[in-house]
Amino acid sequence: MADYGHDLMFGTFLTPEAQQAERVVALGQLTEQVGLDLVTAQDHPYQSRFLDTWTLLSVIAARTSTVLVSPNVANLPLRPPAVLARSVASLDLLSGGRVELGLGAGAFWDAIAAVGGPRLDAPRGVDALEEGIRVIRAMWDTTSSPVRVEGEHHRVVGAHPGPAPAHDVAIWLGAYKKRMLALTGRVADGWLPSSAYAAPDALPALHQIIDEAAVAAGRRPGDVRRLYNIQGTFAGRGAGFLNGPAGTWAEQLAELALGQGISVFILADDDPDAIRRYAAEVAPAVRELVQNERARPARTDRSLDEQVPRPVTAVVRTGALRVTPTPDDGVRLSDVRVWDESARPTGPAPDPERRYTPHEQAAGQQLVDVHDHLRQELREIRQLVEKVTAGTMDVGAARSHINTMTMRQNNWTLGAYCESYCRVVTTHHTIEDQSLFPHLRRADPALVPVVDRLEAEHRAIHDVLDGVDRALVALVGEPGGTQALRDAVDLLTDTLLSHLSYEERELVEPLARFGAH
Repeated sequence: MADYGHDLMFGTFLTPEAQQAERVVALGQLTEQVGLDLVTAQDHPYQSRFLDTWTLLSVIAARTSTVLVSPNVANLPLRPPAVLARSVASLDLLSGGRVELGLGAGAFWDAIAAVGGPRLDAPRGVDALEEGIRVIRAMWDTTSSPVRVEGEHHRVVGAHPGPAPAHDVAIWLGAYKKRMLALTGRVADGWLPSSAYAAPDALPALHQIIDEAAVAAGRRPGDVRRLYNIQGTFAGRGAGFLNGPAGTWAEQLAELALGQGISVFILADDDPDAIRRYAAEVAPAVRELVQNERARPARTDRSLDEQVPRPVTAVVRTGALRVTPTPDDGVRLSDVRVWDESARPTGPAPDPERRYTPHEQAAGQQLVDVHDHLRQELREIRQLVEKVTAGTMDVGAARSHINTMTMRQNNWTLGAYCESYCRVVTTHHTIEDQSLFPHLRRADPALVPVVDRLEAEHRAIHDVLDGVDRALVALVGEPGGTQALRDAVDLLTDTLLSHLSYEERELVEPLARFGAH
């Protein structure tokens, strides 16, 4: 049983969408209102769609009073460490000691270079991060002489330290590879990975690297707090990691707290209902499970007459694929056919003897869950149209609402799953527009015809969505012409539901076999 000696904390991981600036701030306020401990936001200064993360956190800190704030994680290549140190200390002073510093070495070097940052490789990025941490800590130490760091990547030659933060700000590193993990063990106050990149079954080996590096540096493993960015769905079927009711979440997170020593769980979800449910149903249950388990006396092994920790149930179990694709009911509302369904290719038959871990099955389940969200959006579109035709909603409001939906935002260029997966699951990084389908093509050439067909259908669905929009516009000039709008929505219903069913049928198993990226 791992115990690094830290109290449990729960927080949120927000997407700093510039077009929804006030909503993001409101989610930060909601985090505090529902009793969570921490608000974090990803930091990609080269992403034009995003607010500047440090400005966002400053506003959230100003509009809250108890919740901690932190970047998750700050992009050091685009934030000079001496200036970043003063920004952190200033906000910590202004907020009454409510700032922590998640820090990263950087990635997406082309994008960093495009806005004037350095173009490094991964090893040099780690070196630069280590130098940057030295600078930051020196700038916070107002008892020291002028700061001098003569590094290859960061040079500070006689800067006066200060201001000092209001409290001892923790530095949490987002790390996955061996050199970064070793650096975390040597110098960091915490480790902040994401479950999308470090699944529960991968954690023990990564903890070991951190622990060994900490001991080699004369530190205790407990000096490095363990945090975890998580994502999941409450609408799932109970298979896989965080895919099911709140009780399933609580049990799995309690296992990670007891078995892996994780003490901070940060939910990557911009849905206010999910945040409320996480705070009301999951966090208290995890605290209770962990508290009760730790309060129970250890078993006594009679043969050894020594205390033996109670066993913790393993997170990973293998088994048959239990993710069920949504069937096509065959109902069609429109006489128009956008494609020939009989010409759809099929992929290779799965191996009936193959067994899958919960983490592997979660990739396929994520596809079904995202599609369920799109099916719900389709129902909302049909309801909007009913309101327009009944005269209880104007056309402009309906168009505006439709244009904010996932199915409109992703443009169907590489699929609903790719866009939503990259936005929701790969929380550390910006959306990689071409991650899923190229990956599947490389993984299994037999999937190429299926992927090509899916891409073609995505383009067709985009055209059908445009048809709905055109029908709405036409309705403004011809208020009585509601039939064209109904026909357009019926066609969207036929094509979308047929396509989602086909995509699940063909990709659920390959996603479990090859992963999503």
